[in-house]
Amino acid sequence: MALLLRTLARQGLCVSRPQCSVLYIRHAAPMGTTAKEEMNKFWAKNTRLNRPMSPHITIYNWSVPMMMSITHRGTGLGLSGAISAFAVAALVLPGSYPHYLDLINSLSVGPFLIGLAKVGIAFPVSYHTLNGIRHLFWDVGKGFKIPEVYRSGYTVIGLSVITALATAMLL
Repeated sequence: MALLLRTLARQGLCVSRPQCSVLYIRHAAPMGTTAKEEMNKFWAKNTRLNRPMSPHITIYNWSVPMMMSITHRGTGLGLSGAISAFAVAALVLPGSYPHYLDLINSLSVGPFLIGLAKVGIAFPVSYHTLNGIRHLFWDVGKGFKIPEVYRSGYTVIGLSVITALATAMLL
């Protein structure tokens, strides 16, 4: 007990011994209760007050910066996963690149699906690249004011769509 009181005083959590003793007694579990009983009381109270188990995405107001952060992480994971999968496939699968290109051409999918696939490949690349450039500006210390964050966010989204469509039309 004395060691705990000295530690609390050293950390500035309490100044005098009586204050430390009160702080220690306040945070101690009541005598005669077990940890399981305390846990059951805690969950019963949360259920009674209709509290969520923990703060999660259903209680937050969605915003553009939040969605862009999630999308940036998702495109990064998706792109690294896709590149890794293609690398493993190139090492493991028999045949050569022209063989698989002919296989895709023999499926006779329409131009709409081919265009959709091109945009589906080009958008994550362009979005992740442009949003990465936005993050580089933040690393330099520019664009942290809320209006600038939203303006640069909408700019990244618009340029990503335009770049993805232009890239898909070129190929």
